[in-house]
Amino acid sequence: MIVAFSVTPLGVGEDVGEYVADAVRVVRESGLPHRTDAMFTSIEGDWDEVMAVVKRAVAVVEERVPRVSLVLKADIRPGVTDGLTSKVATVERYLSE
Repeated sequence: MIVAFSVTPLGVGEDVGEYVADAVRVVRESGLPHRTDAMFTSIEGDWDEVMAVVKRAVAVVEERVPRVSLVLKADIRPGVTDGLTSKVATVERYLSE
């Protein structure tokens, strides 16, 4: 599965980059395939391992802020691996035609 998620610290003002970095650090240390962009971090793996990483990412932010918002979108497709790369490659292939 691929999960795209966003952890937003609330109650700490507009500059939340250091808190978001804590969440992204958890994802990077997980060893699972991942990508981070301006709005979401995507992570790929099986259900239990991906959800455990999301839970840890929220928890690490929750330790420092009074409230956390989580947005999560999942693509659950058994048997597919390397979806983070292959899905983008498919779109790029169509764009190059």
